[in-house]
Amino acid sequence: MYYELTDHFIVRAGVEQTWAFFSDARNLPRITPPWLKFTVDTPGDIRLGQDSLIEYTIRWLGVGLKWKTRIIDWSPPRQFIDIQLRGPYALWHHQHVFEPSDAGVICRDRVIYKLPVAPVAPLVHALIVKKQLTEIFRFRRKVIAKELGWVRAVQEDVWVEKL
Repeated sequence: MYYELTDHFIVRAGVEQTWAFFSDARNLPRITPPWLKFTVDTPGDIRLGQDSLIEYTIRWLGVGLKWKTRIIDWSPPRQFIDIQLRGPYALWHHQHVFEPSDAGVICRDRVIYKLPVAPVAPLVHALIVKKQLTEIFRFRRKVIAKELGWVRAVQEDVWVEKL
């Protein structure tokens, strides 16, 4: 079963400043809730771009999980897409879109994901994953708002639905 998570909001910053914030891998731990203990494992300075690989570790329910993503679309300053190559999901496809507006920049996140272990995935999603992903993206929204200047939500809250 596939799921879609979306989040849309407007920040006060311009598109170049917004792009610079999102395309800096050093900001990943900042926009991830502390309870996930997110660490970037890729050595050295990470320059994001087409086909960049990022390796990191999160702790989920006390278990360290290695995660590796690749940037499969890099279209500055409007969009980039990362896809999980290794990690906790059977599929994780995350599209980030930045659209200039009179009020600032509309930031759109769209994640298509699928959990592994199909027979129990719907139950695990309903009991744990949906709530945690919503909390993660709410936290992310708050940090981004603080860094780039909050204007307003386009979408009242993070939304998750079955596809």
